[in-house]
Amino acid sequence: MPSKFEDVPYSPFYKGERLGRAADFTLAGERYRQLISRRNQYFRDNAETNPEFNYKHDNQEDDSFNLVDSAKSRKLQAMRRGYRGPQRGNWNNNNRRNNQKQGPQHHRNAQAQQSGKRRMDKLNKARQQSSVRNRFRRDDNKVERKPSVQVQSTWEVIEQFDLSQLTKMQSNKPETEDLGGYGFLDAYDETYDRVSSKADKTLQRADTKDFYYVTTTDDPVIEELATKGAGTVFATDSILSHLMASPRSVYPWDIVAQRVGNALFFDKRDDSTFDLLTVNETAVEPPNTNRFNNRNPEPPTAAEAINLPERLSIEATMINQNFSQQVLRKGKGSRTHFENENPFFDEEDAEEGKEPASVGYKYRRFTFADGVKVVARCELHGTMTKKGKENLITCYSLNEWDSKAVGTVDWRSKVDSQRGSVLATELKNNSCKLAKWTAQSLLAGADQMAIGFVTRKNKKDANNHKILGTQFYKPKEFAKQITLSQTNMWGILKMLVDLFMSHPEGKYLLVRDPNKPILRVYKVPQDTFEESDDEDAGEEAAAPTKAE
Repeated sequence: MPSKFEDVPYSPFYKGERLGRAADFTLAGERYRQLISRRNQYFRDNAETNPEFNYKHDNQEDDSFNLVDSAKSRKLQAMRRGYRGPQRGNWNNNNRRNNQKQGPQHHRNAQAQQSGKRRMDKLNKARQQSSVRNRFRRDDNKVERKPSVQVQSTWEVIEQFDLSQLTKMQSNKPETEDLGGYGFLDAYDETYDRVSSKADKTLQRADTKDFYYVTTTDDPVIEELATKGAGTVFATDSILSHLMASPRSVYPWDIVAQRVGNALFFDKRDDSTFDLLTVNETAVEPPNTNRFNNRNPEPPTAAEAINLPERLSIEATMINQNFSQQVLRKGKGSRTHFENENPFFDEEDAEEGKEPASVGYKYRRFTFADGVKVVARCELHGTMTKKGKENLITCYSLNEWDSKAVGTVDWRSKVDSQRGSVLATELKNNSCKLAKWTAQSLLAGADQMAIGFVTRKNKKDANNHKILGTQFYKPKEFAKQITLSQTNMWGILKMLVDLFMSHPEGKYLLVRDPNKPILRVYKVPQDTFEESDDEDAGEEAAAPTKAE
C-alpha cells in the first residue's frame, strides 16, 4: 500500500451499493440476492472493527449536549434477570448453583429450539432452491404442439369455450335399443387368466386379421338407417366416446360435424390420426418432453426415435389390435355369429387369405327425453361364459414403453403383487384413453371389459412384447372408479348436438387447441377435406406421363 494511504481509515464497501435494481426472478437474481445477504451479514459482523466510522462527540465546549445511549447496560440486564454474576474466588460453586437452578430440562429445551431453528432454515433454503429449479424445469419442458389440422383464414369461428365448462354438463341417460348386429365374436381363452410376470406370454401378430376403422358417412349400414330416418344424429362409438372424454384430453384433435336437413353426422378426416391410441397423454411429463423441446432442437438418435409420441401411438395401436385377438380362442366351434355378416369385409380380402378380426358391430339407438335420437355403431370384441351365462366383452391393452420413465412404476416387479398401484399410475398417465375405453364399453352394452398389461421385451425394441397379465372390470363400476360420470358423458353429447342443430345446414369443424384447453367450432366450406373426381382423374392421367 502507498505510504500516503497508510493513516487513512478504510472500511469494506460495495461499489454498487447506492444503485437500485429491478426485480429479477431468474437464477442470476437469486444468486445476486444471496450475495447481497452475505455482504450485509459481513458488515454487521465487522461493524466494531472500524471504530473510525462510528459517531463520536468530541466537542467539549457544548456542555449542555449529551449523547444518549439507547443500549441497556450489562449490569442493568443482569439485575433484571436476578443474576449478580460470579464472586471472586468462588466461581465453580456459583456456576454449579446456577445450573442446578435452571435444571437439565432447560438446556434440553434450548437445544431443541436451536436445532428446530436450524431445520427450519434448511427447509426454507431448500424450498427456495426447489422453486427456482422447478421454474426453469417448467420453462424447459414447455413444448409447443402442432395443431391436428391447419386452420385456414377463410374459416369462421362461430363458437369457442373452455374444456372445463364441459364438466358441468348434465343429462339423464337416454333410452337404448338395438337396431341390428353384424359380424362375429370369438370366445375368451381362460388360460390368459393365469398369465403373470413370471409366466408371461409373447405377444403375437395378427397378420391374417383385418381391422376396419370406417368413418360414419362411409358406413353402408348407417347410410341405410339415415335414409329410413332411424335417427337424427349418426356417429361411431369411437367418435362419441372421444367427445364424452374430451375434458381429459391434452393432445390436439378435430372432428367434422355435417348437418344435412334435420340429420347431423359426426365424422373424422381421412388423413387424421384420430384412431391412433395416445401414450401417457395426461402424464406430468409426456414422452420425450424433457428431451426434445424448443430449447433443445437436437435431432433424436435411432434409440430415442422409438419413444417419440407419434411412434409410441403407432406401437400402442398395434399392441391393442394384437392383444384383442390373441386372448380369444381359435376355431369356429367357439364363435358366436350375429344375424348379419361383417359389412366391411369383401371378396378381395378373402382371396388374400385374410379374415375379419373378431369384432361384432351393434347398431344402437339412444333416445333422449326431447326426442333427439342418436344412432351409433358400437364394437364388441368377444364373449365369455360366466356362471352359465354368456357375457359380451371388450378387450383393450395398456403398454409399458420404459419402466424408468418419470411418473411410472416397474410392471415386472409390481403387476402381480401391486396391480392396484400399477392401475392407479395408468389412470394418472392415461386418464383420457381409459375414459374413452370405458365410454365405448358402456355404449356397446358390454358386460365385462378386459384390460391387458403388455410391456416391451427390451425397452430399446418396439417390435417384441410380453403379456404380463389380464384384468376384467365391469364398465359401470370401472366408470365410478375413474370418476367418469354417465350423466356428464351424455350431457356433453347433448350440448354439442344442440349447438350444431342451432346453426344452419353446412359443414363444421370442432377443433381442440394444441396448447390451451379450448374448443373452437369453425364453419368451413362444403368441399373442405374432400377431393373431387376431376382431381383424381387428373392425377391418374398425369402418372404415366411422369413415369415416361
